[in-house]
Amino acid sequence: MDRLAAMQAFVRVVEAGSFVKAADQLGISTTSASRLVADLEAALGTRLLQRTTRRLSLTAVGGEYLSRAQQILGALEEAEALAGVEVTRPSGHLHVSAPVALGTRHLPPLLAEYHARFPEVRVEMSLADRVVDLVEEGFDVAVRIAAKLSPTLVARRLCTIRMVVCAAPRYLAANGLPRVPADLQQHPCLIYTLTNAPDDWRFEGPKGIVSVKVDGVLRSNNGELLRQAALGGEGITLLPTFMVGDDLSAGRLQPLLPRFRQPPLTAHAVYPTRRHLPAKVRAFVDLAAERLRDPPPWDAWMSPEKRSRGAA
Repeated sequence: MDRLAAMQAFVRVVEAGSFVKAADQLGISTTSASRLVADLEAALGTRLLQRTTRRLSLTAVGGEYLSRAQQILGALEEAEALAGVEVTRPSGHLHVSAPVALGTRHLPPLLAEYHARFPEVRVEMSLADRVVDLVEEGFDVAVRIAAKLSPTLVARRLCTIRMVVCAAPRYLAANGLPRVPADLQQHPCLIYTLTNAPDDWRFEGPKGIVSVKVDGVLRSNNGELLRQAALGGEGITLLPTFMVGDDLSAGRLQPLLPRFRQPPLTAHAVYPTRRHLPAKVRAFVDLAAERLRDPPPWDAWMSPEKRSRGAA
């Protein structure tokens, strides 16, 4: 027996005053309505309605049960209405994951605009450079940077993420300018460790793929620390342009190896499923795609020709 359907049939019969009217309102046959109420009484082990040829009346237990059943069905209707609002109008809580540097440097204006457009949404932004499990950790959406994504996720492309080898002008003045990737082996490098092969820097050059094993005087899982070390003249680093674009524009850092480029990555907005996508998630993804599209604002230092080639 479908307990909820039986409860709905019982309440509708009482409110309509007859099985015929209740069945018509529910879109079922009178026989089905009568059977649902009879099955409910059998499951409860008591009679809820007194039936005569002229009228229906509630038993004492039936009156108590009716009151509770109406409360339950009312709460269910309210929950369904709230869920419907969530699907059509952004509201509720939105839990977002993003990389640390991208989140701190470039997402605050997006979040401010999102809040201005959708004030009924409360955003919780979690920043981490690890790959989070959206379902297990309760995230609605994540901004993720990768060459490949899990096929179990739904992804919407945002923009190209370019990497650049760079150093401070004062470091280069003291130590010389590398001309080809192999020259990096003669320089102290500042190495980001959260990659599959942090000591192997790969480039696409005029003669194909070139891989060079670099020696790190400083290694870290935090790109901002490496950026600060590079600005301090400590060595050469390889970082995404969303971290160092302003430094490159201002001349605080200088891009190196113009004939060689790192294979670019891509930023995506990812979420677990397309089905029943809440409006709050759809609105965030749409806004992110609108604001973080190619060419991204942090690549303003690059000429259009360099952007089209993918690196400096």
